Amino acid sequence: MTPTPTVPPPSAARRRRGRRPLAAVALLAAVTLTAACTNSNSGGSGGSGGGATLSGDCAKFQPYAGFAGRTVTVFAPILSPESDNLEKSWAEFSGCTGIRISYEGSNDFESQLPVRVTGGNAPDFAIIPQPGLLARIVKTGKVVKPPQQTVANQEKWSPVWKNYGSVDGTFYAAPMSANMKSLVWYSPKAFKQAGYTVPKTWAELTALSDRIARAGGGKPWCGGIASGTATGWPATDWLEEVVLGSYGGEVYDQWVTHKVKFSDPKITAAMKTVADWMQNPSWVNGGFGDVKSIATTTFQDAGTPILSGKCFMLQQASFYKAQWPKEVRIGPEGDVFAFQLPAVDASVPNPVEGGGEFLTAFADRPEVRAVQNYLSSTEWAGNRVRTATGWVSANQGVDKSLYTDPIDRLSADALTDPAATFRFDGSDLMPAAVGAGQEWKSLTAWFAEGQSIQKTAADIDAAWPQ
Repeated sequence: MTPTPTVPPPSAARRRRGRRPLAAVALLAAVTLTAACTNSNSGGSGGSGGGATLSGDCAKFQPYAGFAGRTVTVFAPILSPESDNLEKSWAEFSGCTGIRISYEGSNDFESQLPVRVTGGNAPDFAIIPQPGLLARIVKTGKVVKPPQQTVANQEKWSPVWKNYGSVDGTFYAAPMSANMKSLVWYSPKAFKQAGYTVPKTWAELTALSDRIARAGGGKPWCGGIASGTATGWPATDWLEEVVLGSYGGEVYDQWVTHKVKFSDPKITAAMKTVADWMQNPSWVNGGFGDVKSIATTTFQDAGTPILSGKCFMLQQASFYKAQWPKEVRIGPEGDVFAFQLPAVDASVPNPVEGGGEFLTAFADRPEVRAVQNYLSSTEWAGNRVRTATGWVSANQGVDKSLYTDPIDRLSADALTDPAATFRFDGSDLMPAAVGAGQEWKSLTAWFAEGQSIQKTAADIDAAWPQ
């Protein structure tokens, strides 16, 4: 993949985002609107039927009108409860235009999508979180290029995002969301009660971890990497954070393109740093068991021991906010909050990792184009922000006053910091056979079986396409 530039705007989101690792299929319910809306079934190549007239509150959806009674399918790795908010974000659009959006979320998305596409059972849309997987799917020849309006909508995004949605220089998939991955979740109440302060450097983080371990009671860290067929992905994040925070963007770029191999001394040293952190038996796995329990604990459940004092910290992305129970107060003085993971090497300026999701089409019907145009628009992005906290857009047209949640504000500030060393999620940039395949498998074996760093690195290198 093309090396990631240093400073894009808000970054993008990640897979596997539901409380339980179960496939979820949800059909959009009819929405009752106070405004009168009328539709016709006439079609148009640009995504607008042209023959329908919408009025009242529905008038804003006029460019997408004309396809009432038609259904568009969306397949993604986003699970309930987050998928519930996703469906709310297009509910008014669906109610006004009459286009029914049928959503399906799966915990086995990465393995199911290629099978469905090559088997002639592709959805109208897939929300793909990895550029590496996008490239693989594009090679099937089944992806439909975006309509002109979707391409024009990219003017509200930094050019780097169009690159992430492109393969070999051709734009295929519009970016949708952004999240901050370089976060550590903790309990401000527990920290205050124990006299702990938020660490600002890696040295302070390790010192705090030692202090918590010596104090007894809860362990410093909890974690989980189980995630259905995507088991292992949280461990890739831990390694990416350490590589970026140890060596900066240049080495990171060389690593995700395999110019620097996993067996390179720099990367094996980073793996040793991860092992000293998340495979330290004195530090993990609070509330669940020993180091090996990390491999069998779902990432959704991983942070729950923070609420009971059995562990104090969890490294997870901003989208983890959706996993906390509704009654949990999130904020600087609340039950849980987050701080930015510090750089391993203090000379690396503000390392920030993010992920992404990209809307990819497999059909060219007019109602599909209408939905594609809407879901790539500033209007949809703003509405998505309104439907739920824990979601950030890199669309520069979104009114930032909409971000009322403290985690969203923290994430947006970090992701837009011009001094940050920002990089897109590394495993998502790697070829899918590696980043969404062998690396997940090998890092899982590293945690579950105590496999050596050398074998883990060698197996991943061997899986890299020639």
